[in-house]
Parts: sequence; C-alpha cells; structure tokens
Amino acid sequence: MLLKIYPENPNPKAIEQVVEVLKNGGLIIYPTDTIYGLGCDITNHKAIEKICQIRGIKLDKANFSFVCYDLQNIAEYIKPIDTATFRMLKKTLPGPFTFIFNASHKVPKMLSSKKKTVGIRVPDNDIAREIVKLLGNPIISTSIRDDDDILEYSTDPELIYEKYQDQVDIVIDGGYGENVASTVVDCTTDEFTILREGKGKLDELV
Repeated sequence: MLLKIYPENPNPKAIEQVVEVLKNGGLIIYPTDTIYGLGCDITNHKAIEKICQIRGIKLDKANFSFVCYDLQNIAEYIKPIDTATFRMLKKTLPGPFTFIFNASHKVPKMLSSKKKTVGIRVPDNDIAREIVKLLGNPIISTSIRDDDDILEYSTDPELIYEKYQDQVDIVIDGGYGENVASTVVDCTTDEFTILREGKGKLDELV
C-alpha cells in the first residue's frame, strides 16, 4: 500500500494505520529528515529478519540504528551519558544525525553490535516521530539504496513503492526524500568522532 501522509500535520488516523501494521510484525518504508528508511518494530524478531533478507545482509553483520521520539526516549536505550554529551544532543536533535552509544540492557540483543553499541536517530520529521510515539517502541532505521549509478538513495516515494510493494506492507509517501544520509557520530569515548559525513554539520552546532 502507498499511503500519503503530509509531514506538516500527520493525519492521526493514517499514523494509527501504520502503527497497527508494525504491531502485527509488518514492514514499512517511511520518510525521515534525510533519506527514506526501511523499518519495523525493534521488538519483533521475525520482522527484523525480513529486513535483513530485503537488504541482503546477515543479522549478526547488521548495523541497524533506530528511531526514537525524543531525548527521554533515547535515555532508555543507552548507558548514562555525561553533561557535555547531553548538551550536544539537545542542540542537535531532532536533526540529521545518527549517534552511536553504549547500549543499555533494553536494546534487544540482536540489535546491539558485538561491541554492545547502538545507533540512535531522532529525525526532524513528524511522520517518523509520531509513528514511534504512538507505537511506544523505536523502529528500525536502515536506508533504501538505489540501483542507479548516480543516485545512492531512492528519493521518489512512488518509485520506491513500485520497487518494494511486494516486500513491505506500507510505503509512506511523505514527499520527496533527500539523497544525503545522516551524519554518524561515535559517542562511546570521551571525544565525539564523525564516522560518516552526511547532512548534519556537527561543528556548526556544538
């Protein structure tokens, strides 16, 4: 199903429809403040395995991050952080960043890497955040890649739907996505280390 949801004021009924699918172990493709993401409820083992099949990766090799609603939501899934890190998160989120933290025991074992870390996102997109808020759990965040030699990521929701309609339950049309991924920042040591330069400019904000 291709479901149109406007990012400015997401229709609550449409959000409920998406959450119902997630609760039943379904997969969705959804907009963020960067590229479109493929996701499911982080507590559903079978749904996560399906995402691995679509992405052509083994579960033990997967580095999925996940989407939280806000800072309070993040705190449940990461080990305690210092004041400097908290201030940095407050300045940058919601925003186009993925932050790597030491995972708390609430992160499903299948989603924390061998290093026991987890990637966290709070995108500046109300569709993604309202889904997470109503669901009550974060959702998986993994990017939709494009087969095109020039474009790395698919940006047109209608074309995404044509490609993935038989593999996912809902593709959300939230308008055109971007072709630049989030900036990935490692916060597991005393220094913030940028692992991937993306849309977010950390030095401009901290």
